[in-house]
Amino acid sequence: MIEQIKGIVVEKAEKSLTILLGGIGLKIWTTNQVLSHAQIGENIQLVTELVLRETEINLYGFENEHGRNMFRVLLKISGIGPKAAMAIISTLAVQEIYRAIQTKDFNQFTQVPGIGKKTAQKIILFLQDSPEIDRDFQIDPTVMSINADLLEALVGLGYSVVEAQSCIQSLPDDTPNELETRLRIALQYFSG
Repeated sequence: MIEQIKGIVVEKAEKSLTILLGGIGLKIWTTNQVLSHAQIGENIQLVTELVLRETEINLYGFENEHGRNMFRVLLKISGIGPKAAMAIISTLAVQEIYRAIQTKDFNQFTQVPGIGKKTAQKIILFLQDSPEIDRDFQIDPTVMSINADLLEALVGLGYSVVEAQSCIQSLPDDTPNELETRLRIALQYFSG
């Protein structure tokens, strides 16, 4: 129904943005990655999904189609609502979710706050059989390996796994594939 939003960020909260669009401020629930890049007073464009429930209507925003498509698929899993789906996408990059599906690594999902072992196993089983999962999604093994090292380094510096994963997920796509450079940019994320 509402496929995209482009407007000015007027408010930034822990899990949402308020975007001014044609004189109307829309509250959009979004990922940690989007929140880390969004700046008050600047334009932003998000791919969106409108979710209607009996007692509420919420708009969810994503950087790209891959995030929104994964959100849509996660919502089809019994016991996974919009908040849990957003927590998964905020904690794990879409590439990490695809890798977890390919390797049947349910432990990736247990790192998401509120997702236990049984739910993680259910997620993997559902996603493996889902025809909506892009089987050709390209996962760069070099980036995944560097990000694993970066996660270990950030946790070694005292950041929680969730903080470190959110930081890694927020790295720009054009960040060089060098551990030192990625670590420097990641530390700027925490200081800013």
